Amino acid sequence: FSCHVGVAPFSFESGTSQRSRRKVSNRANKDLKTLFHMAALSAIRMKGELRDYFERKVAEGKNKMTVLNAVRAKIINRIFALIREDRKYEKSYIKPVV
Repeated sequence: FSCHVGVAPFSFESGTSQRSRRKVSNRANKDLKTLFHMAALSAIRMKGELRDYFERKVAEGKNKMTVLNAVRAKIINRIFALIREDRKYEKSYIKPVV
């Protein structure tokens, strides 16, 4: 799904040579990509762990758009985790010990 939305980066390599930096696919569903982009922008404006993650990575010297793409991927992963576990989102969720 991350690839379909255009969040998964692809590298252009052949053996030991790397031709360019990692890029996302142009074949992505642009409507979904826009929705997740807006969700990521909202997430980094609000106080929380995604904003802390964004600020920490930018302070480390990462490109802002690369980090924003990672935030989009984190949102997608969380959505699919909720679907897989068949539960609603809880901000202070504590995983039960099995």
